[in-house]
Amino acid sequence: MIEKELWHPVALADEVAQAPLAVQLLGEALVLWRDAAGAVQAWTDRCPHRGAQLSLGRVVPCDGGTALECPYHGWRFAAGGRSVHVPALPDFVPPPAHRATVYAAREAHGLVWVRLEGEGGELPAFAAEHDARLRKIDCGPYDVETSAPRLVENFLDMAHFGFVHEGWLGARDMAAIDDYRVEATPQGLLATGCKAWQPQSTIHSTAPAQVEYRYEVTAPYAAVLTKVPDAASVGIEGYQESIALFICPMEAERSRVWFRMATADFERDDAQLRAFQDTIFLQDKPVLESQRPRSLPLDLRAELHTAADKASSFYRRYLRDRGITVGVRPSSIQA
Repeated sequence: MIEKELWHPVALADEVAQAPLAVQLLGEALVLWRDAAGAVQAWTDRCPHRGAQLSLGRVVPCDGGTALECPYHGWRFAAGGRSVHVPALPDFVPPPAHRATVYAAREAHGLVWVRLEGEGGELPAFAAEHDARLRKIDCGPYDVETSAPRLVENFLDMAHFGFVHEGWLGARDMAAIDDYRVEATPQGLLATGCKAWQPQSTIHSTAPAQVEYRYEVTAPYAAVLTKVPDAASVGIEGYQESIALFICPMEAERSRVWFRMATADFERDDAQLRAFQDTIFLQDKPVLESQRPRSLPLDLRAELHTAADKASSFYRRYLRDRGITVGVRPSSIQA
């Protein structure tokens, strides 16, 4: 399964603190915790002794470092997964085979990322992350009863603005979508020349404006939009913002979503910026959960398409060509 070889976000980095944290990825129950060096450990949330949830345990001092202690019999597992202490047999030295199942974990974009199989591989890119002129903030998580590809497709879609986000990102009588360009990239796709008329394109909009969008799909379950509104509509010279969508496919049709914002707004506090993003996404959520099938059809004959949908059609072909299987319905089209 190619999805297991990809990096996926599973939690905000700040959530992984003193206590073990239970998360789910691709149907697998995982536990996250930090070792004595502060590095994140990601393991199967199951003690190899009698199957108890390790996330119900605790992180304890052990041999000059720390270990994760099972809540059932107190077995302790050090960073790297090896069992280092069995309370019922204090003098017993556990063999190397007595160990938890460990996965690769990294921190980036304010999130913890986990890969279940394979070696190497790049995390989804977010170029604005490295722009010191922009403020970074994470929004979410949002749990949604739909597949990760449905969420990405919605993120790429401008035609719903005037209906789902009426009065905010669009208006029913200004719903026309001009032609735009879509091209392949090594990571996914790039859509440019996208324009939308919006009553309130951002939290600090002072007037309706024509807004230019640039969309990138940077991994099968990740995308970035950059929007540049008319300067007069926001009152900030040279204003732009980028928003990354990062999705954890907890299961095939159940997802956890985060947005990573890079914005030139240094006036409003985190709560205000998050409240605006909450408003927009929570307008999307009931519609997304109503879509059937929840898994995205890769056969382009399964749903109707127009020129306004070219980004989503391109995205479906990209998923098919990558061999993605989680969150999609297979295509019978070979070309």
